[in-house]
Amino acid sequence: MRLILAALSAIALAACDTTGAGEQSPADTQPLTIFTGGTIYTGLDDPATVEAVVVRADGRIIGTAPPLSQDWSDDEVTIVDLGSAVMFPGFTDSHAHLLGIGQRELSLDLTGTASITELVTRVEAEAEGRDEDAMIVGRGWIETGWPEGRMPTAADLDQVVGDRIVILQRSDGHALVASSAALDAAGIDADTADPAGGKIERDEGGSATGIILDTAMAPIWALVAAPSEEEIRRAYIKAGEVYASRGWTGLHNMSVPPEHGPLLAELDREALMPLRLYNAFDGESQGNDGFDLAAGRTFETDTITNRAVKLYMDGALGSRGALLIEPYADRPDTSGLAITEPDRLRALMETASQKDVQLAIHAIGDLANRRILDVYEDLGYGNEKRWRIEHTQIVNPVDIPRIAELGLIASMQPSHAIGDLKFAPARLGMDRLDGAYAWQGLLDAGAVIAGGSDAPVEVGSPLIEFYAAVARKDLEGNDAEGWHPEQALSRQEALRLFTSSAAYAAFQEDELGTIEPGKRADFTVFDRDLMIVPEAEILDARPVMTVVQGEIVWKASE
Repeated sequence: MRLILAALSAIALAACDTTGAGEQSPADTQPLTIFTGGTIYTGLDDPATVEAVVVRADGRIIGTAPPLSQDWSDDEVTIVDLGSAVMFPGFTDSHAHLLGIGQRELSLDLTGTASITELVTRVEAEAEGRDEDAMIVGRGWIETGWPEGRMPTAADLDQVVGDRIVILQRSDGHALVASSAALDAAGIDADTADPAGGKIERDEGGSATGIILDTAMAPIWALVAAPSEEEIRRAYIKAGEVYASRGWTGLHNMSVPPEHGPLLAELDREALMPLRLYNAFDGESQGNDGFDLAAGRTFETDTITNRAVKLYMDGALGSRGALLIEPYADRPDTSGLAITEPDRLRALMETASQKDVQLAIHAIGDLANRRILDVYEDLGYGNEKRWRIEHTQIVNPVDIPRIAELGLIASMQPSHAIGDLKFAPARLGMDRLDGAYAWQGLLDAGAVIAGGSDAPVEVGSPLIEFYAAVARKDLEGNDAEGWHPEQALSRQEALRLFTSSAAYAAFQEDELGTIEPGKRADFTVFDRDLMIVPEAEILDARPVMTVVQGEIVWKASE
């Protein structure tokens, strides 16, 4: 044991001695924590695995060690025994909405609702438990696969809630269904015009059905009282707890209201935010405060980075708001919605370039993706900007190599494919699926893909996302025509999506993404080896431990 201790002391000295001539810096005297007792994947090609990682008290990795044959003494170092579990570089969700995750946990969650009948039943039960005039707001329904074969309507809701205001957001966040009382209160009727970038669905007589898309939702959401600071705070805290318990160490937080910047920093200072956050502020906020905060790197902490801004080009595929080059196969009367036109995009890109701000641009449809490429290329920008296309879902095959050539990052969510591919053939037709959710095609072209979940649109599980990337099948193991199994990824490629590529997408590749000396000690530990277990067993894995900056922020109960 003494020989092993001496070897690790040498590792610590070599890593920490920056003074020269063998002098010790103050860091040398910091306590050490050693993670060992299981398989440890470094995320590197060599060594691919190690059996111990040595972490300094400031949360830096100072070395990795060969196999350890003896126990450690408690008075010499702190040993974290992995108990035969499997440790990875910290999994980062490269696209999620932290506030929405917390609000989903604290409100009417309609995830998994299997039909309009069930939706109505759940709303009726919710109404019975509230005051007669209380508004009902929920989220999470998605109609694909419902036996009724359609979206819900105001009439469906009215039969159980009468004149009560009910607002139920679709899982993708780009559509909602409102009761008739909500439509009336918002002033939406047969004479209301569709706003730019939005749509009010209507029946044959021209009356609003209750389905509202994208920017047209604004009058409906205006009915909902803005959450109090305490409610926002509670939602963020809950989201952090949930995400840490799932094994996520970090999150690229999309569309953050600029006014939440100081609150998130405050939660971190109070040790109430266990995650490492990379915030992308809402780029259309009043006064462009999001650009100013990102440019000034304002309200940052040792685990919160603020340097990005989020924009929207179009809506979502499921609600037919994704902007397509050709009309929808199942609705030839529409090609989707343009939330940001090319001239506006150009101006925003120029602002971001001048302020040295990273852009994260939502684009789902093939025309939305192409417009980003065209404007970016026309401006002559290079790959040093690391600007991101969020979702990159439907891309014309001729545009796939352009993403790599221009140095744009494809920020993609594998679970979208295994959900969307149940309705994407109907929306797009088989031909357009050649460029849909094209993970392998993008990697082969040389693009960087950062992997995320888009929670609360999706569940927000690292295991579901990893499984979706390598299996490209639904959660029951099924696929179908048009799912393009050749676009599935290897285990190593999938791991990089959530580790090293996520770090690169946040300019943090020197700090995060692999387990090696000098980097921050962010680790995700599961109870089984995701790199070798049978495909289906990935979904049976369970988080064991989540470590951020060397600190265990969550641990499974024994």
